[in-house]
Amino acid sequence: MVSTTATAIAAPSAPTQTLSVPGTPAQTLRVWGSKPRGHTVPLVLHFHGGAFVSGDLDSGACLAELLAGSGAVVASLAYPLAPAHRFPDAVEAGYTALEWLYKQRTRLAGKDAPLFVAGEEAGGNIAAAVAMMVRDRTHPPLAGQILVAPMLNPCSATASLRQNMGEATCCKWIDGWQQYLRGPMDAEHPYAVPALAQRLAGLPPTLILTGADDPMRDEALAYAERLRAAGIAVHGGVLQPATGWPDALNEQPAGDCPCAGEVRERVSAFFHAATRPHPPPS
Repeated sequence: MVSTTATAIAAPSAPTQTLSVPGTPAQTLRVWGSKPRGHTVPLVLHFHGGAFVSGDLDSGACLAELLAGSGAVVASLAYPLAPAHRFPDAVEAGYTALEWLYKQRTRLAGKDAPLFVAGEEAGGNIAAAVAMMVRDRTHPPLAGQILVAPMLNPCSATASLRQNMGEATCCKWIDGWQQYLRGPMDAEHPYAVPALAQRLAGLPPTLILTGADDPMRDEALAYAERLRAAGIAVHGGVLQPATGWPDALNEQPAGDCPCAGEVRERVSAFFHAATRPHPPPS
């Protein structure tokens, strides 16, 4: 049976193991949480933030711990960074890791463990892109995607981003987009810019979390509305207390996150909603 309560796995203070994805150059997975005896729990492939050009498994530890504390086994991927590796290298690396995790799901999280992708900031972009790739390639089966303060659109004209930038004409996120995309044509590819994808039907249930003070708030909410219009079950919303997202997710341990309790509750509820049995149509 699938256990999706927040108490299924205690929030870990340290990763439980490190794995290498076979057949890839130095693609490392850091695993948080472990399979409880006699239970199956969600298995999450997590992508850290860093505006596509920075970040690592250490900076991604905050969200990885929060996800694990919500009742999952979480595997964080050290994906290739721009500008040395521009689009679509990180997305392809993510898909390769997801395929491998699917084969390891019973060992890591229990028999037929449901598979999720998750990420914050640029990692949210990669998670959304991998979810589209899974839909288009029809494998592996994906139970849901979790996007936290996701970086989905290179447009810098949203109110939430302008509020964060003030009078500045450039910021690390704009610079990150410029180093991630090879050219203007990449901005038209749905795997590069999920916010502008023409087709969203067929994507898995989605949890989108953003903060009232998140510069990516408006693009996250716009994507949520587009998913709903495409018939996708969307959960989440705006956390009102000051989150400091996305920077705070890269700079503090999970225990210092002021919204840790609410994040765990929302993620745990999403795991339950995404994996509960649905009655067959009458």
